[in-house]
Amino acid sequence: MAHSLGLFPGTFNPPTRAHVELARAALAMVDRVAWILPREFPHKGYEGVDFTGRLRMVQAAIAGEPGFFARSAESGLFIDIARDFRESHGSDTRLVMLCGRDAAERIVNWDYGHSEAFPRMLDEFEMLVASRGGRYEPPAELRHRIHSLDFALDEISATDIRDRIARGESWEFLVAEGVEALVRELYGSGAQRTVPRGT
Repeated sequence: MAHSLGLFPGTFNPPTRAHVELARAALAMVDRVAWILPREFPHKGYEGVDFTGRLRMVQAAIAGEPGFFARSAESGLFIDIARDFRESHGSDTRLVMLCGRDAAERIVNWDYGHSEAFPRMLDEFEMLVASRGGRYEPPAELRHRIHSLDFALDEISATDIRDRIARGESWEFLVAEGVEALVRELYGSGAQRTVPRGT
């Protein structure tokens, strides 16, 4: 029997409640979700918390969630991740990349060198896209491989959390459950003190 696997790559700096909610929503459409932390990202490098620290946070965020597991990947490119999982999970597994609308737009419209490059990638995986600041509408020719997730991604962002930490403001209500202690450990003195909201 064929299985479906959601692949959820991210920087997870730190993992947010929105990350967890998106992955939980995806379980309505896939059997399991792999939270994937790449060692290298296509558009950015590691700043602040390193790979090991972020992996610890991901593992803490998904603890006790039976449909989730964590993996590392050498590359952050969707096609490289898909091929790695295809090799380890076999040809019968349906691979589905999870992302928000903003990431989908960036990935679909990226210049890969020739017009057929991305459509050919979709022969190897599908995409499941959550609304974020609006619903994503894929090009007509890709709609058989890019699907909408019936879930509106909260506007919580890891950047907002880091900015709140830097300003000494409350951030705890935005991070994934189970990672607060690690955030305090990994993000420095700003994460140790918070100013209540509304002050």
